[in-house]
Amino acid sequence: MHIRGDHAELVVGGRLDVRNAADARTVLHSALDAGRGDLVLDLTELDSWDATGLGVIMGAHRRAGRTGRRLVLRGVPDRMQRLLVATRLHRILAIEGGEGVEGPCLDAAPQRPRPRV
Repeated sequence: MHIRGDHAELVVGGRLDVRNAADARTVLHSALDAGRGDLVLDLTELDSWDATGLGVIMGAHRRAGRTGRRLVLRGVPDRMQRLLVATRLHRILAIEGGEGVEGPCLDAAPQRPRPRV
């Protein structure tokens, strides 16, 4: 796995899985803590992710909300989009240009955070 970019846009490539989840989590959290506005996560170079990798993405999504930011996924490969739809996570995550995928995208109205119960 490799991640390059800054606090506004990161490109993730290779495999995001249990072997590198801790490193990915550290990079994502640092980027979220260092910037403002949306953090775009470009996944066009991502080959695969496992449940742990998806958990890293969801954790970054939650952290973004706590820091007043939004995590936006860009270039989600088709097979990964299908997984997001199957797990209904496409309804929670902001997916840029989510053609063919129901759920929030950059063209949609901003999502309000849900109150914690």
